[in-house]
Amino acid sequence: MRKKSLYSFHSISSDMNYAENTKKNNAFDPKDFFRTASVTKTIRRVQPKEILFSQGDVCKDVLYLQEGEVKLSVVSYAGKEAVVAILKPGDFIGEGVLAGQCEYGETASALTCATLIVIDRKEMMQTLREEHAFSDHFIACMLERNNRIKKDLIDQLLNCSEKRLARILLLLAEHRGMDKSQCALLNVSQETLAGMVGTTRSRINFFMNKFRKLGFIHYDGGLQVNDSLLSVVTHDR
Repeated sequence: MRKKSLYSFHSISSDMNYAENTKKNNAFDPKDFFRTASVTKTIRRVQPKEILFSQGDVCKDVLYLQEGEVKLSVVSYAGKEAVVAILKPGDFIGEGVLAGQCEYGETASALTCATLIVIDRKEMMQTLREEHAFSDHFIACMLERNNRIKKDLIDQLLNCSEKRLARILLLLAEHRGMDKSQCALLNVSQETLAGMVGTTRSRINFFMNKFRKLGFIHYDGGLQVNDSLLSVVTHDR
């Protein structure tokens, strides 16, 4: 059991420190780049629950999420849905087209009002070849995404549903919060959390009520997550 706790603790700690370290080590600003560089692009604004693209659609563009949040989900042949990721400002979407992917492997839908920069595949390839700072930034984003997916997979294999939910809540809170001790979470339903954790909504509801009674979370104009929830991730069971 010790190995599980050590994995969970180091995983959540490194994930929650990633954004801060990136800001310190990377002076490149994608917003400034897209505003000033001669990149052929279009701006797309979407409303909550609007579908950006659906699983199986032909993919031809790369999207850069400038504002808002987007959910990536997949549906099996049996109709079971799983949430792959919650994307935040600064994330790229649909980058598989650069590796020859012909169809989107997931559905992207807006969780909030969102603004995206849409870049054609050929334009994106040319920009990556010519703009080295942008290319370095893009590669760093893809490596971080790969690292996150690997950690999510290990989390699914090693940890129980309760710990997976706690880890997800802490990571989402870190992305959206204003401080480390108490962070706001908005627009994430229990259905979405169930898809991310890989369990049922009733189990999510059970754990959320448990976390609330223990003081790890509370509701005040939205879901609030306290950093004391980390004790669930690190506690051996």
